[in-house]
Amino acid sequence: MIEVEVQNETYQTQQVLRFAVVPRIGEGVRLLDPNGFWTSFDVVDVWYQKAQFGDVWIPYIHVRQTPGEGAAAEPPNGAADAVSIFPAPVN
Repeated sequence: MIEVEVQNETYQTQQVLRFAVVPRIGEGVRLLDPNGFWTSFDVVDVWYQKAQFGDVWIPYIHVRQTPGEGAAAEPPNGAADAVSIFPAPVN
């Protein structure tokens, strides 16, 4: 397993995850978002930095949420105002 530092541009977070292989630019990965749901993210950038010890290179990736991935959870603009879950009061 390879430990990769994942820098999430959508939520401005960083975490270290283990991968069998380092994802390439343009590939998609499924990660947990802060709400606890699995969401698709696109790999935007991959780079390696030399560690402070020995001749070891550490991989880093930038990810961004896939466009349209969060659209299913959010109603279209104005739809939330037009729909009410409570019935209108009867006079």
